[in-house]
Amino acid sequence: MTQPDDDRRRAIDHATRALSSARMAWRQAQPNRRQPAAFPRRAELARAVELLAAALFPARIGGFDGAADAEDAFVAERLTEAFALLDTAIVAEFAYWRDATGIGAAAERPAEIVRLFAGTLSRVRALLDTDVAAIFRGDPAARSVDEILICYPGATAILHHRLAHELDSLGAPIVARIMSEIANERTGIDIHPGATIGPGFFIDHGTGVVIGETAVIGARVRLYQHVTLGARTPRRSELREATGPFAERVPRHPIVGDDVVIYAGATILGRVRIGDRAVIGGNVWLLKDVAPRTVIVQPEAVVAS
Repeated sequence: MTQPDDDRRRAIDHATRALSSARMAWRQAQPNRRQPAAFPRRAELARAVELLAAALFPARIGGFDGAADAEDAFVAERLTEAFALLDTAIVAEFAYWRDATGIGAAAERPAEIVRLFAGTLSRVRALLDTDVAAIFRGDPAARSVDEILICYPGATAILHHRLAHELDSLGAPIVARIMSEIANERTGIDIHPGATIGPGFFIDHGTGVVIGETAVIGARVRLYQHVTLGARTPRRSELREATGPFAERVPRHPIVGDDVVIYAGATILGRVRIGDRAVIGGNVWLLKDVAPRTVIVQPEAVVAS
């Protein structure tokens, strides 16, 4: 590696000292916080999701093209590697909570989470099948379900979410959040792993969709791009003070009923309820409950004379 010249070296020395001062100031402002020794690695979790996707869909995502009787061995091999990566990541997360907050956990807890997570995968696969079917039914441009799994950002985002949601529910929120942010980076769709989403979920186009932590979405719901299911700015009394993997979650995001359609640009904030079969039009700003089968739209545009 080329050695820096004197001016560059002085700049590096100055930046190093300044960063050290910034770190010390931040740590002094949090006297009860210990320096964490570990944190889950993003690259390893990205690989774990890739392996899990291959196990869920061996031929379409995993590229398996062998004999039918070899498919289970292919899946088992991917799961073995994926679970090892997950175990490492969850061990790192629990070490982080212990070092940063003093919240400890039994040494066998990460392995237990991985075991319980393994038991959810058949359900995750069944839910994803309903999601892909909903996309295929709802999008005339889709030529095949295989195209949807490989090409559609909404399918990618919901696959990541279904996996991340299980891990979040089992007590590995940082690992789950990293998984969801990998999907956000790839698709522009931001779904918090804490959100609860029913079967047959369809995000059309998807860029800019935001779904908050405590949102609850029913069955066969369709969202378009730039929809926000968010929270209103909390009052001071509502701010969360507790930390850790099992900190209480304040319900603050929308509840969306079954068979709801929400068009592009709609913003729905707070713990409002959207009734079954309601339709929310594009660019609507909504802070109140909506009755079932109601249509909410902006005033129609007027042609200027």
